[in-house]
Amino acid sequence: MLKGKKILLGITGSIAAYKTATLVRVLTKAGADVRVVLTPSALSFVTPLTLSTLSKHPVHSAYVENEETGEWANHVELGKWADLMVIAPCSANTLSKLVSGECDNLLMAVYLSATCPIMIAPAMDLDMSDHWTTQQNIDTLKEKQVHVLPFGEGELASGLTGKGRMQEPEEICDAITDHFDPRSKLKGKRILITAGPTYEAIDPVRFIGNHSSGKMGFSLAQAAADRGADVHLVAGPTHLQHDPLVQRYDVVSAKDMFEKVTLLFQEADVLIMSAAVADYRPASIADKKLKKESADLASIALEKTEDILAHCGSNKTKQLLVGFALETDHELVHAQRKLENKNLDLLVLNSLRDEGAGFGTDTNKVTFVFPDQVKEGVLKLKTEVAGDILDEIERML
Repeated sequence: MLKGKKILLGITGSIAAYKTATLVRVLTKAGADVRVVLTPSALSFVTPLTLSTLSKHPVHSAYVENEETGEWANHVELGKWADLMVIAPCSANTLSKLVSGECDNLLMAVYLSATCPIMIAPAMDLDMSDHWTTQQNIDTLKEKQVHVLPFGEGELASGLTGKGRMQEPEEICDAITDHFDPRSKLKGKRILITAGPTYEAIDPVRFIGNHSSGKMGFSLAQAAADRGADVHLVAGPTHLQHDPLVQRYDVVSAKDMFEKVTLLFQEADVLIMSAAVADYRPASIADKKLKKESADLASIALEKTEDILAHCGSNKTKQLLVGFALETDHELVHAQRKLENKNLDLLVLNSLRDEGAGFGTDTNKVTFVFPDQVKEGVLKLKTEVAGDILDEIERML
């Protein structure tokens, strides 16, 4: 959810400022575009060089940045640029200025010029956080729709223990994410997703497989992670990379995937089976490479693989179960039959007859098949289709 979001980070004079390097790093890794403004007193705790290196942008701390050239920091442009202004840490001094409007530094000028929502993460010592003036200022800011994060609790710089710490960078990042997507019902939900093909060994060299790239499943994993879900991705052989927030399990065969999925399914809230699992595998696997002239290679006896969807459909309790079907003819009839036979809540139907859909493409066209209705989609990027699928899951949740 933070990809492309413009975050203006204000840093004030507090010992907690040393954590802002981590905060900038966490935000930029989440895809945000971060610009930093320091108060003069914040320069005693953290350096502009560190923050500019991490944010990839110049750091501002004074109205006039170069007296020889007359270069100045345009507080109006900065205030209008951001999607969200975050002041972290926000000292007791700056907290008071936010209420009074005292404009004695660049950060306050930017704050007074800002047209975006404001979020603050206060940080101060125990007695200061408990003082009635601090509490009054916080109440006033909340009345003015400023999002004030709660104090963290623990050991403080003074040696006291209690309320007053700035929230940790990861917690602030979560709050920022929630600001941009507060309605997601997937936040905190455990989402189990399968992706890619399976390879069923014939011998140590050859296998039976399919053309699945895993792009749809990986797009789903990314989109679910963006919505705050606890994502577990069981991936067949693929070279695709995943978000660091996604827990990935690599498997090869249908049996491998069956064992991993059935283990994880017990704790899942939602299972999305987007993997292209082989329906059959060789009944026996040669321990040496079979030669061309081998009769065993000319005719290979097959056996059915484990039906992961059917097993989970028969054993689901609280879980929401989403399956995929790729068809070439009588698509809707086959899809509805699969939905019923495997006790699914939703089946995502693909047809190879739709141009731009299917294996290996960046686009897809799907039809949502529910027990009581059918919704036809249009050709979209797989990343957009992933969002549509998650929207339907949220609606069902």
